[in-house]
Amino acid sequence: MARAGLTADRLTEAAAELADEVGFGNVTVSALARRFGVKDASLYSHVKNARDLRIRTSALALGELADRVAAALAGRSGKEALVAFANAYRDYATGHPGRYAAAQLEIDPDSVAAEPARRHAALTRALLRGYGLAEPAETDAVRLLHSTFHGYVSLERGGGFSHQARGADASWNAVLDALDLTLRQWPTGSGRKT
Repeated sequence: MARAGLTADRLTEAAAELADEVGFGNVTVSALARRFGVKDASLYSHVKNARDLRIRTSALALGELADRVAAALAGRSGKEALVAFANAYRDYATGHPGRYAAAQLEIDPDSVAAEPARRHAALTRALLRGYGLAEPAETDAVRLLHSTFHGYVSLERGGGFSHQARGADASWNAVLDALDLTLRQWPTGSGRKT
């Protein structure tokens, strides 16, 4: 019998909301139970344990991020696609900091979060098709984009740019210009299609 209308999906959504409010690291089964006014044990018929709850939250976040990126990429290629992808990524990280942190969780390939993680990775590779990169350059470029976007939004969210005269948005646009140039001029010997 479902107590207080609890389901695994409802608990996952509540965990994601809680993550945005108090940080992903502070999402626990106990905190979630308090949110619903039930005992911890009431949740264990819907989620296996705290790790299961974290993985479900990661899956939700990765799916949401992939949805936003897919919508941003639709009909775009090259620099226009790069900017749309990057802005969707940054906006999600800024608007949903706890969910974004959940999306960074290391994913077991057999977990519920594996499919949305693969979808997000496929969207990154779709973006790169406009730059004509083949392997191994495509994988290197995926890593470059993820580390640049993640590093930038992490520093920005942590206040790393707040004491600088140049605004973070102006620097973000310059970073995207530099990434576009780098992707267009990727060294030919390392995987550029000819």
